[in-house]
Amino acid sequence: MKKFKVNKSYKEINEKIKQGKAVVVTAEEMIHIAEKHGHVEAARKIDVVTTGTFAPMCSSGAFLNFGHTSPKIKASKIWLNDVPAYGGIAAVDCYIGATEVVEGDPLNSVYPGEFNYGGGHVIEDLVAGNVIRLRAEGYGTDCYPARKYEKNITINDLRDAILFNPRNAYQNYSCAVNMSDKTIYTYMGVLRPRMANANFSTSGQLSPLFNDPYYLTIGIGTRIFLGGAHGYVAWQGTQHNPNVARGKNDVPKEGAGTIATIGNLKEMSPTWLVGASMLGYGVSLYVGIGIPIPVLNEEMARYTSVKDEDIYTQVYDYSMNYPKGGALKSLGEVSYKELFSGEITLNGHQITTAPLSSYYKAREIAQILKDWIERGDFLLGEPQQHLPSVAK
Repeated sequence: MKKFKVNKSYKEINEKIKQGKAVVVTAEEMIHIAEKHGHVEAARKIDVVTTGTFAPMCSSGAFLNFGHTSPKIKASKIWLNDVPAYGGIAAVDCYIGATEVVEGDPLNSVYPGEFNYGGGHVIEDLVAGNVIRLRAEGYGTDCYPARKYEKNITINDLRDAILFNPRNAYQNYSCAVNMSDKTIYTYMGVLRPRMANANFSTSGQLSPLFNDPYYLTIGIGTRIFLGGAHGYVAWQGTQHNPNVARGKNDVPKEGAGTIATIGNLKEMSPTWLVGASMLGYGVSLYVGIGIPIPVLNEEMARYTSVKDEDIYTQVYDYSMNYPKGGALKSLGEVSYKELFSGEITLNGHQITTAPLSSYYKAREIAQILKDWIERGDFLLGEPQQHLPSVAK
C-alpha cells in the first residue's frame, strides 16, 4: 500500500464542506495550482476538484411511469410524440431511448436523413415542461381491460421520471477521419473526403474520468452533476474497459472507462439535456455531467492536474476500417492540445479539427458544481464499490 504525505478522508472533506471551509477548484484551476506549488502542497491546499463534460451520449434514456388509467391498461406499445418507447416492463412503465427515431421518419431512404426528432428530443421536451402526446395500446386482460389510451401530458403528470443512462462520460474516444473519396455521415459527425476534417468528442483536461484515470474516487454511489441536478453513478457503464494502453501519467490512450448514471428527471434542465439530430446518422442526446474529485492525497492532486498536452487519443478511418468491424488500425496518435488547436498533422496531411462536445459548457458545469459545493449544497458521495480497474 502506498504511503502518502497527505491523507484526507471523505468524512473530513464533507465536514469542511458543511462548515463552508472546503477549498474547491475546477480542473483547469488545479493545473496552475499544481504547477506553482507541486502535487504535495496542492493536495494540502485543495480539497475538491470539479470536472465537466457536455457531449452527445447515445446510450441514454429515461424510465417513465405514467400512472394507472381508468379503465386500467397493460400498455405493451407506447409512443411519446410518436416516438416509440419500450413497454415490456410493466403495465404503465416504459423506457424511452435517446436514439429512438419518430415513427414515420424517412430515415436514410432520403440520403442523408435529417432525423429531426427522436427520443433525445422527447427527453428535452419533458424537462422543458412541454406538452407531450402519450399514446398506449394493450391487448386486454381481465385486470387490465383497456386496449387504447391517449392523453396530452407534461412531466408533472408522470408519476415517476428517472433518467437512467447505461453508458456516459467515455474516458477517452477516438478521433475520426474519412479516407474515402466521398463524404460520409457518422455518429462522429460529417466527415469530408480524403481526410479533409477530423472530429473528436471530449472536454479533455476538464473531462471527469481523465482526472481520475484508475477510478480511485469514482464508483457506485458517487454523487455527480447530471443534467443540471444531483445524480449518481449507478454502475460501470456498458463497454467499460480499463485494460487499454496508457501513458506514463496513467491516462488511457483510447476508449476505456464508462459510467452508468441515474437521477430524477423532474429536477433536470433542458440546458443540460438537449436532443440532437445528426445528419445521415440519427438522433441522440447531449448530456451534461460533472464529477467532483476529492483530493485525498498527492496522487489525486497529480491526476487532477492533467493537461490537454499530456492526453492522447487514436485517429481512425471511419470510411472503411471502422464500419467493417474487427481490429481497428490507428492512423496515428494526437494530443488533445493539438485537437483543440483546430488543426493536426497526420502522415504529412494538415487536417482541420472540430469537437462534437462543448468545452464552454463543460467549463460552466465545473463552475456550477464548484459553486454548489462551496455553498454546502452538494456533499461528496463516497463510492460503495469502485469501478473495475487494472492493477497499477
